[in-house]
Amino acid sequence: MMDNKPEECSVCFNDYDDNQLRPRTLPCGHTFCSQCIDHAIKNGQVTCPSCRAEHAATAATLFPINYGMEALIRKLKGIEVVPGVTVPAKPIKTPARGISKKLRSLVQEQKSIISSLITSCEEVLSQLGEYRGQLGDWKTHHLQLQDRLYALVEQNKSAMKLLELEDTSVVDMTTQGEEGKTQLQAMLGSLDTVNTPQEVGTTIDTADECSIKIEDWLQKCQKLFPDVKTVHTSVKVQETIREALEMMTTETGATADPVHQGDSASSIMNKVQEITGQIPQKQLTVEDLRRMREPVKRLVEAGRVLAVQEDQDGRRSARITLQDGQLYLHPLLRQPTPAHAHTLQGSEVVGVLEPSCTLAFLDLGWAGSTRGRVTIQLTPDTPLARQFVLLCTGQRGHTYRNTKLLEVLHKGQPREYVVGGDYESNDGEGGAPLLPDLQGQYRRSGQAGTVLCFDEPGGPTSAQFTITTRDRQGSDQWFYVFGDVVSGLDVVRAAVNHSNIKEVTVVDCGVVLPL
Repeated sequence: MMDNKPEECSVCFNDYDDNQLRPRTLPCGHTFCSQCIDHAIKNGQVTCPSCRAEHAATAATLFPINYGMEALIRKLKGIEVVPGVTVPAKPIKTPARGISKKLRSLVQEQKSIISSLITSCEEVLSQLGEYRGQLGDWKTHHLQLQDRLYALVEQNKSAMKLLELEDTSVVDMTTQGEEGKTQLQAMLGSLDTVNTPQEVGTTIDTADECSIKIEDWLQKCQKLFPDVKTVHTSVKVQETIREALEMMTTETGATADPVHQGDSASSIMNKVQEITGQIPQKQLTVEDLRRMREPVKRLVEAGRVLAVQEDQDGRRSARITLQDGQLYLHPLLRQPTPAHAHTLQGSEVVGVLEPSCTLAFLDLGWAGSTRGRVTIQLTPDTPLARQFVLLCTGQRGHTYRNTKLLEVLHKGQPREYVVGGDYESNDGEGGAPLLPDLQGQYRRSGQAGTVLCFDEPGGPTSAQFTITTRDRQGSDQWFYVFGDVVSGLDVVRAAVNHSNIKEVTVVDCGVVLPL
């Protein structure tokens, strides 16, 4: 359905503005205001209100501003549309009769110059609008950083107060200790000068009282000092502030010479990118991913890096994400490309998969949420493993994404296993092979977490996969093994124990990029 009010957020129905309600685009391509995105973020993830796609996020500012939407809104604000009223077309003015052909030519030439200037004016105005949006982003970031700096200052003040209280306690106890020490020294002198039994008794009693006080003082010192909270807080706050200052000093000291901007043909935002060292639009390479410098890392974390593939059936794209220091390639899908996305050729990315791609993943979910990731170590150079990679990445158009787990066999017994992967009919009847020859040298295993093809390689359902969840007994082993679960077997077991295995789906899938 067409959106009749593009100028308003489809969640809160408020008009976009240049403050809290700025339009931002999620990696799935849908646009909402910054405020609604912030409200939707839970546990480091945001679910798109339109397509329910899940994206990693901690703040709306991680997603790019839809500058095209802002330009459209500015244009719409200059047009007043009255329902039911047809605005008549303006009559075309023709040059008055009596003007010579030469003068008409001069008029046309002047009109052409003015039209060209108007076009140039509109282009620069659009660039200025985009630049103003970037400036607004930076101002927001500075305010956020300022808040964090204020928080650090407050933490430092709190740590200082704790240290002052501790220091006061130490001074008090030191004074008591010095007084006790002086009394003990006086007692030594007194014991040297006693001459009568009565003096001995009195002096010893006094010495005992001093000794008891000092012993009590020693115990208090051991009990009171150091105060764990004070020391721990001081050390952690010092470390945090020192790291922040060192980072600031490093970045300030590494400031490069001003960039020469002699090319007047460059757009304003291209110059901004040149100054800030950002990656120019659509110029990312696999080598950039290998180096993973900070600007590239920020792009990947914001969901703005995609691998694209174009063929006779159209254009498909695959998300590239970063998690725990590893890059993940998700399946190629027909989906809108997010605004300001940076793309790589799918063939360039796929080129790094062969033959070293040995890690694939399946994200399993049920009851409306993703429950966990299953990572599988594939046996290299086997046809079944190569087929599994094709279905995890969607290179041939088919993918395991959104397929069901089909059935659990021998539930609760040593041979327990689960079957899934029918990319064709999703009912267990399909799953034809993608490769012409799946025969090869396959190992055997009786271990839990084994990934295998239950059908004869090349059979009508040999693209389906089987994951074992319990060890087999004795020498009994599985055939046609092409992988092992290295993490997430607990997720598979939880799926097996779900009340209805057919409600469990492969929410997402893909491979780890071996860069």
